Amino acid sequence: MRSLTGTGLIVAGLTATLAALLFPIWSYADRAGTGLDTLNAQTVSTRFGPLSALDRDFINKVRLAGLWELPAGQQAQERGTSKAVQTAGRHLVEGHTFLDARVREVAAELSLELPNQPNEQQRGWLDELSAARGDAYNQKFANILRLAHGRVFAVVAQVRATTRNSLVRELADDANTTVLDHISVLEATGLVDFDAIAEDAATNGPRPPGSSPPPAGPTNSPGSAVAVTPSPTFSLPPAASRPNPDKEKERSQSSEKEQNGKGAGKEDRERKGS
Repeated sequence: MRSLTGTGLIVAGLTATLAALLFPIWSYADRAGTGLDTLNAQTVSTRFGPLSALDRDFINKVRLAGLWELPAGQQAQERGTSKAVQTAGRHLVEGHTFLDARVREVAAELSLELPNQPNEQQRGWLDELSAARGDAYNQKFANILRLAHGRVFAVVAQVRATTRNSLVRELADDANTTVLDHISVLEATGLVDFDAIAEDAATNGPRPPGSSPPPAGPTNSPGSAVAVTPSPTFSLPPAASRPNPDKEKERSQSSEKEQNGKGAGKEDRERKGS
């Protein structure tokens, strides 16, 4: 009896060990609540590739950014008291006009609805900017906009690295170029508080999007945006076309020729003087 009991314990122990080894194989592949299961449940098929909840959240964020940063840029061009702030405002207007046109194209192709109003936090930022004047306005503009761009920059990188949808990849490329340009011109104002930016990144890092429902069916992409603006004079400009690389190249070559001409003229004057 003792021998039988001992054998039974050994068999039971081996069975438990085998079960423990096999458990990870089936428990984390498709079991409800795992990351892969969540990804599959919240992803829909499109002719451009799978569209995840993160992809849809990113598309919404691009649209929302334009709804408040466009009027903020327009305001900075008029209210900014330094050339650098006015330049940053112009870059915001040009960049988000282009991105707004792009995100509406993508949403139409993917049958997604887009927001037409900034969210509560963005409206609060616009109100804060509208209440400021002079140097205080310059400071708030540079730091609020730099903070917002830093947050979305992290989202763009995550989406670009993980998306399986070709349209979302293209939009992420455009957003990456635009956001990096805006970060650069905002920092060029010399007003950005980098300590505050670092603290915000440490305490308010990007969070995973909530459950985003799949598209219900074909919908019309919104036309002109209904943006909350600092004043009636700051209206959302019409959508712009993608920048023409040939024209940019011509401008660059023209600028180089001009600089070379100035350099040659200076050398002639120096020779004559000697």
